[in-house]
Amino acid sequence: MKKTTELISVIVPCYNEEEAIPIFYNEIIKISNKLSEYDFEYIFINDGSKDKTLKILKSLSKKDKRVRYVSMSRNFGKEAGMLAGLEYSKGDYVTIMDVDLQDPPSLLPSMLNYIKNGGYDSVATRRVSRKGEPPIRSFFARMFYKLINKMSKIEMVDGARDYRLMTRQMVDAVISCKEYNRYSKGLFSFVGFNTKWIEYENVERIAGETKWSFWKLFLYAIEGIVAFTTIPLAISTLMGIVFCLVAFIAVVVILIKTLLIGDPVSGWPSLACIILFCSGIQLFCLGIMGQYLSRTYLESKKRPIYIVKETEENNK
Repeated sequence: MKKTTELISVIVPCYNEEEAIPIFYNEIIKISNKLSEYDFEYIFINDGSKDKTLKILKSLSKKDKRVRYVSMSRNFGKEAGMLAGLEYSKGDYVTIMDVDLQDPPSLLPSMLNYIKNGGYDSVATRRVSRKGEPPIRSFFARMFYKLINKMSKIEMVDGARDYRLMTRQMVDAVISCKEYNRYSKGLFSFVGFNTKWIEYENVERIAGETKWSFWKLFLYAIEGIVAFTTIPLAISTLMGIVFCLVAFIAVVVILIKTLLIGDPVSGWPSLACIILFCSGIQLFCLGIMGQYLSRTYLESKKRPIYIVKETEENNK
């Protein structure tokens, strides 16, 4: 009996990427031709784009039957897009790539070789440099990874990309994590499996502009911290205990000072500063609890992570 050709699924999240899609398509076709012993499917996720992204995907789908697309009813974010791609994929091996070619398709053959011959379940990529990135963003990114690795039991690799090749078994494990607030870099580590890391120099976008502002990256970092560690809650509790002790000692000192010197009024400017400082700490700790409470609230609603408006099946 003839052995069935193995299928590789390439998932490509897109949001207003009309300029980059044709360039990416030409590049991935070159790599696919080098891996002629495998079948391919290219799953483009149109995450509520407002430009000609969907029109281009429809055109590619008619021209090349390997091209599939999933078009969302609105913009749900990259995390939802990646989950949709994983759930719609059919491949024995599945990879996630950015359409802007910051994830070099040329690495795919070596990634596949590590899985086939190296006994790995996943081959992931990380940047060893942040060339072309604003220095302030690079600094905070490095600080984030140092911070989360100290707080979380799940290892987060500095410079890790979403670009990785996975076996079907690992993909199914990631899909089984149904949380609404998703942080895929953490989920990939959480599900385990043997992972090989490949390093490469940072590649700048081939076309278009990044959709990740500093503020969005900051919120995404908070998402990762809240999703994979409860240490901030412990820190807020510890801070409360410490300040209670400090307040108790301060009361004792003031009482003794008043009895001995008889001047309880002096020092009110410093007292006002202390009150403001303590109030700030209280609000900070309340904000930490609010982050966890808000995630619990969103999870409890059981809303769908994404809603599909149409796929290539509607274009036949």
